[in-house]
Amino acid sequence: MTATDTLLLPRTRSSPGREREAVEPLELVDPRPATRGRHSIGLPRGARRTIGPIVLIAVWQLVCAANVVDKITLASPTDVVHAGQQLAATGELQSNLWVSMQRVGVGLALGASIGLCLALVAGLSRLGEDLVDPTVQIVRAVPILGLVPLTLIWFGVGEAPKIFLIALGSAFPVYLNTFAAIRAVDTRLVEAGATFGLGRAGTIGRVLLPGAVPGFLVGLRFALVGSWLIIIIAEQINATSGLGYLINAAQTWGRTDIILLGLAIYGLLGITADGIIRLLERRLLTWRPGFTGR
Repeated sequence: MTATDTLLLPRTRSSPGREREAVEPLELVDPRPATRGRHSIGLPRGARRTIGPIVLIAVWQLVCAANVVDKITLASPTDVVHAGQQLAATGELQSNLWVSMQRVGVGLALGASIGLCLALVAGLSRLGEDLVDPTVQIVRAVPILGLVPLTLIWFGVGEAPKIFLIALGSAFPVYLNTFAAIRAVDTRLVEAGATFGLGRAGTIGRVLLPGAVPGFLVGLRFALVGSWLIIIIAEQINATSGLGYLINAAQTWGRTDIILLGLAIYGLLGITADGIIRLLERRLLTWRPGFTGR
């Protein structure tokens, strides 16, 4: 029923000559406000999500074109695109990008696997929680960047310290969110499983693990973003390749266009990876419809 819909109900009244007399219908107006088109802009959702970045780039270009800041301090978007074209023509951009993606892929796989295993041990058992969770919380409180000197001593200046830092930073979000999701499973579901004859293994496989999937995916999204944040620092420490190395070299020459190009690529990679995880969520969690906004 909309705001303009009415409901006609017979209303009666008593009179001396008649027992009941039908009179004019009673008009009931729906008190709910009309919401048709209230949040619609007339564009597909994918196009609406690009409005914010486009406005940001436009303002950035206008600021640079108006000479509010000089080109050395802040390169314009057109300068950044031109620098990207130059580096792509020489193949330098592609090679460094591929190296960074390999490091993030290996470090994220290791970190997510370790975080998931620790979350299962701690989440499925009180004994496991007592043995694992305090240690994880202590290590999590240590700043990742504070471990850089130790990683150089332990692993040298090769690929190992970079992958170690990424894996360490990726493990904690996966652990925390998966552990919380396991413990958030409704106990009534566990009791229902026991009623239907599920043992411990069946309860874990059919109740607890499916209930932990949403938390794991949320942790994986945080881990992906954190991986790209950590790689920026890791690749500026005795690195000879990667986007971080490219940014560090550009800083030496004062090339803000290359620095901003590297940061923009990091951002695009991060949002692309996040979009992939969101797609996985929609595919894997079709059994759990939730509120998606209005």
